Amino acid sequence: MKLPISQYFIYTGHNSYLTGNQLSSDCSEKPIVTALKRGVRVIELDLWPNPSKDNILVLHGRTLTTPVDFEKCIVAIRDNAFVSSEFPVVITFEDHLPATLQAKAAEIVHKVLGDTLYYPDASQEGFPEFPSPEVLKRRIIISTKPPKEYLACQKSESPQALSLGAVEERKEIEREGSWGDELPEISEDFPSPEKSLPVSVEPAPELDSSDEENKPPEKRDESKVAPEYKRIITIRAGKPKGDSLKDALAGDDAYARRVSLSEPQLSKVVKSHPRIVVSFTNKNILRVYPKGTRIDSSNYNPLKAWAHGAQMVAFNMQGYGRPLWLVHGFFRANGGCGYVKKPDFLVDGNSEGQLTRQPSFDPTNPGPVKKTLKVKVYQGRGWLERFSRNHFDSFTPPDFYTRVGIAGVKVDTVMKNTQTKMDNWAPRWEDEFEFPLRVPELALLRIEVHEYDATGKDDFGGQTCLPVQELKPGIRTVPLYDKKGNELSPVRLLMRFTFLD
Repeated sequence: MKLPISQYFIYTGHNSYLTGNQLSSDCSEKPIVTALKRGVRVIELDLWPNPSKDNILVLHGRTLTTPVDFEKCIVAIRDNAFVSSEFPVVITFEDHLPATLQAKAAEIVHKVLGDTLYYPDASQEGFPEFPSPEVLKRRIIISTKPPKEYLACQKSESPQALSLGAVEERKEIEREGSWGDELPEISEDFPSPEKSLPVSVEPAPELDSSDEENKPPEKRDESKVAPEYKRIITIRAGKPKGDSLKDALAGDDAYARRVSLSEPQLSKVVKSHPRIVVSFTNKNILRVYPKGTRIDSSNYNPLKAWAHGAQMVAFNMQGYGRPLWLVHGFFRANGGCGYVKKPDFLVDGNSEGQLTRQPSFDPTNPGPVKKTLKVKVYQGRGWLERFSRNHFDSFTPPDFYTRVGIAGVKVDTVMKNTQTKMDNWAPRWEDEFEFPLRVPELALLRIEVHEYDATGKDDFGGQTCLPVQELKPGIRTVPLYDKKGNELSPVRLLMRFTFLD
């Protein structure tokens, strides 16, 4: 944990204060507490003035969400920041405040966080490279754009003004259901070299509208920005230079910075310039966030972002579904501390973390098979102790089957099914599967149990996702979790893992 934080994937939340959907749910400190206790290390707050403009509220702007007091959120972060992990918590601000309230925000942050707040010396313009999680242990840091720096972008639509296309996209998301059929985005192709687009990328004026960081600034008197607010910023959201996403990620600034892209933006830029994205994340931080039409607080496939080195893959933690299962599983690695070291092929440097050359990894062409994972599913038990006898079927014991597969780069991604064992609360399968892996460093073993229903949708019986790199060979007891990621004790699978090099 002694490398710069840019060399780690970081457990990241999106709109961390929301209890439900993006348009009309309550804002509260409670989901922040829940996220921190789960191990999330990046908390996002949207800061707005109250109607009398004398206090700071946290809410999703221009929506019907009910606000929560800013100080209450900061207190909740202070009290729960290090319950699950001693490594740093990052608070990202989306700032809509006048200078007077910026000063008040800085005052509140100082008062509540005290010595746990970390920020650069007054003489520092920025960091040539970010500090390490070890240096920042048990510290809280702020990330936002400096008051005078804004992304160049056109006026964007509010959530209430969704286009017809966006409404149709939203309906498609709703049709997927709360936990979905199979993940459509995990099934979609990573861009292949043969399908790469010409060297033209969506210009910056079309930055996605769902993230306030990429919206035009509220008009304010820039001569009255609060210096005490600027002082507390440790990770600065950089201003793209040039007129395209490629330009925003290219170049070598003197100081490390953070840039945010929506999931559609990421998809577009990696089709033409995957190596530029990977290179940018070597020193800088790339944050990816959900597209604006995910008003139901659903999420997206995180693998594409991770495969290109994005450190902060921001997720709506208040929901549930297969994408969120992947994120929870991914950050079980490294003891669940919220920081997972990026693979060496995404960070080219020496043992001290000093950059020696640019990374050359291309997710579209990951190379030959490195290892093969063999998985044998022996049996499962615990459902009868957990559920009532008629939970799955009214008159007969359940008919369980297990789905086993890999989430990773496109060529590694696959799902397979065991046989269905009829009328059995403690099924025995004895089914075995092989998974050749080209990028095991980014692979997750997906496990789901379902109960077959001949007349309707199959019932959910538990799930888990496990980082392949942390699997120990041998026969293992694997606990399963519910749709929201809580353990389904005492439900377990007995499995065997074998690696073939």
